[in-house]
Order: sequence, then structure tokens, then C-alpha cells
Amino acid sequence: MLGSTKNTPEEPGNAPISKPGFLRRLAAILYDLLLLIAVLFVATALLLPLNAGEAFTAQQFFFPLYLLLVSFLFYAWFWTHGGQTLGLRAWKIKLLTLEGKPISWKQALLRFMAAILSWGFCGLGFLWILVDENQRSWHDRLSKTELFFDDHDTHP
Repeated sequence: MLGSTKNTPEEPGNAPISKPGFLRRLAAILYDLLLLIAVLFVATALLLPLNAGEAFTAQQFFFPLYLLLVSFLFYAWFWTHGGQTLGLRAWKIKLLTLEGKPISWKQALLRFMAAILSWGFCGLGFLWILVDENQRSWHDRLSKTELFFDDHDTHP
């Protein structure tokens, strides 16, 4: 199930577009999660001097919002600039619209927020890949995006 062929628009030459399976997607997510954690450490270090070097408290509600914004910018920038985070690139996966075009910032925001919901329901939105005929998660469906294999070494 790592790379199966599903019902999608056809490429020139009538070859069906191949899509990454569950385990490959999960590997890319874990890779990106490690990178995101490093980015969040740096983002926190940049903000600490503004808090007199002290840890942030539960009353400082802006800090989790700041980390959420940094997380969104991390994913959205990669998604809108080439369709690949470093994890997606490592696993040769590309995020595109259903029409095979690069996604917009609006779609990136929708995908990011929907992914939070997907994972917020104990990962059910991600596990949906296993039962969906087109291997699409909740966040794929809600943002009208899809993951495809990036079999080419050229990146637009």
C-alpha cells in the first residue's frame, strides 16, 4: 500500500497518476514533525528575551498562538513554494490541487486548520486514507488538495 494507483485525472500518455500510500505519508509527517520541533525551539529562543528569559506561563495566551502561526508559516511556505516540505521531498511526494496545480495560501490555511481537526480526533482524519477510495484524508478533502508521487527530479 506504499504506492498504489487510484482514480485520478490521467497524465499525458494515459498512465494513471500514482499516489503515496499510508506508510509513506506517515514517514513524511514524522520527518516534518522533527523539523517543525527544531523550528519551534528556534522561534521560542527568539521570543525568550522579550519575556526576560523566563518560561512562558498559561496566562500568556499569545505564546501558543505565536507557535501556531510559526507552524502554519512553516508548512504553508513549503506547500505554496514547490508543493513539498522537506519530509515530502525526502519521500518523493508532492502536494497539489485536484487539478495538479500548486496550492494557494488560502488552500494552505484551510489544509492546515483541517489537519489540526484531523489529528484532533485521535488521528481519525488521517486514518481516513485507509478507507477512502482515493486515499484522501479529511484535510485533503476539505482543502481540495491531494498528494502525488513526485517521480521527476525537476521541481518548478
